[in-house]
Amino acid sequence: MPRIAKGAIPSPNIWNTPQVYELENRAVDPEGAAGAAMRALRPWDGATVLDIGCGTGYHLPTLAAEAARVIGVEPHGDLAGLARRRCAGLANVAVHAATAQELPLPDASVDVAVARWAYFFGPGCEPGLRELSRVVRRGGAAFVVDLDAARGAFGRWFSRTVPTYSAREVESFWDRQGWQRRPLDLRMVFQRRADLEAVLRIEFTPEVAEQAIAETPGLELPYPNVLRWRYF
Repeated sequence: MPRIAKGAIPSPNIWNTPQVYELENRAVDPEGAAGAAMRALRPWDGATVLDIGCGTGYHLPTLAAEAARVIGVEPHGDLAGLARRRCAGLANVAVHAATAQELPLPDASVDVAVARWAYFFGPGCEPGLRELSRVVRRGGAAFVVDLDAARGAFGRWFSRTVPTYSAREVESFWDRQGWQRRPLDLRMVFQRRADLEAVLRIEFTPEVAEQAIAETPGLELPYPNVLRWRYF
């Protein structure tokens, strides 16, 4: 049985099929638009960067190329182990098996915190946001990159798969918390049609996935996202 940190919210795509999710990570945002947008708001050259929900650590080496120190936090112990192996040769990377609401870090120890595609960041995640306020030092910033469920076919498929998700409530939540936002028009680009179809099948219910596959010709699809941020 995998080791799961207490209080973790399951992530059905990467937790159940990390190999397919690796294909998704490779396909998403080939232009690096999300990273460029975050760096324009708060560069992390020479900084301490926290990746919350780092999964198998796909983004950690990229962060480590610029940051002085990178910390990955992942509640799924087996995925955290894969992240450690991925970064075994990087002296400035450490990975912890822990949750966003109980970060194993000292107060005011982080310059930049990033959470990509972690749906627990929304209504109900106040404990995690309080932890950000504790660990991000003055002059730092926190970023959340997430699907924009109010836009495009991808948003429509997601809303059908998770009918309890309310984009309006999510927007209202972030407004109340005082975070800023901007849309990100990302895309997924695959090398093989089979990889695209496999990714759609881990993201959506079987019925919705088959519809998404039928509606998506070729090897790429738009992936509307939103970048949210807060300065500390």
